[in-house]
Amino acid sequence: MKAWLNHDHGAALRCEEVPDPDPGSEGLVIQVSHCGLCHSDLHRWRGISNMGSRGVVQRPRPENPVAMGHEIVGEIVGMGTAVTGRRLGEKVIVYPWFGCGRCRACLSGADNMCREPTRSLGFGNHGGFAERVAVPHERYAVPLGDLSPEQAAPLACAGLTVRCAIRKIEPFDPTEAIVTIGTGGVGLTAISVLHALGHRNVIALDRDPSRAAVAVAAGAARFIATPEGTTSADLIEALGGKVDTVLDFVNSSQTATLAFDLLGKGGQMVQVGLYGGELSVPLPLITGASLTVRGSITGTLDDLRDVVRMARNGQLPAIPVSVLPKSALNDAIHRLENGQVKGRIVLVAEGGDLAA
Repeated sequence: MKAWLNHDHGAALRCEEVPDPDPGSEGLVIQVSHCGLCHSDLHRWRGISNMGSRGVVQRPRPENPVAMGHEIVGEIVGMGTAVTGRRLGEKVIVYPWFGCGRCRACLSGADNMCREPTRSLGFGNHGGFAERVAVPHERYAVPLGDLSPEQAAPLACAGLTVRCAIRKIEPFDPTEAIVTIGTGGVGLTAISVLHALGHRNVIALDRDPSRAAVAVAAGAARFIATPEGTTSADLIEALGGKVDTVLDFVNSSQTATLAFDLLGKGGQMVQVGLYGGELSVPLPLITGASLTVRGSITGTLDDLRDVVRMARNGQLPAIPVSVLPKSALNDAIHRLENGQVKGRIVLVAEGGDLAA
């Protein structure tokens, strides 16, 4: 099969032939029709992580290049001998965050928290930038039903990631302010999911004022632009005081510091983005104000099922999606890198239309 491989950090991906995937006895092979492009792909492509005062970590050049891409929709074209609940040709959304299947996290359904080396699609195994992917068990393929594949593909990362992060702040008062930082694809999806869950007072922050309309369309009650030079005091005044909850979908030194400064007594901040840097805070404030700082990474299979249910029920306000052919993958990466994407890019294979 063909796969777009990243042979060197920051270099153009190259379309090459690689071996077809094997489903094993319990797994499936999925023909990829649609695959979202995520900032996690961008971080992997760059090959660096900013660890603040601990330096910038440069990952080694890949010895065995893997096709990235983990927001996958496609159809089942192969099944293991032990699979009983699926059929060839079935359209599915793929859960990509495979664990070892044996540890406490995996046995509790939190494959995304497995401590073993990653087996996830697009990281440890070929992902959606290849023609086909293999999943180790049929449960990792969620029926697409009548959902638009362009809107459904980002649910496999953006959707389940924000559902997992929102669980960490539940239960919440639907009228209490929740501040979200960043209105990229994941930030907009968070606003949409909060709206689906009945929240009606999301305040979206972003440095780009042109994103106000898409944030409100996704369900935000207010949008506040935060151009360079915006201070915590400026925002506290604009918000009418400190808040209880901040979800940071950028997670840079600047945004994390801002999130911390916005918290009132008993407040909580959940860090979701991967921009990088570090957070330096006065420790007495954490204790004295009883503050909570949490991280959140991807999500569980149940999180994916939950956002798919919301989408099927028509509860999720749609976020903007730009559809491009997979042959435009390198251009799409540069568009994302240069901040030229509102919402999500979804790459479509030639002949990838899943319409019935």
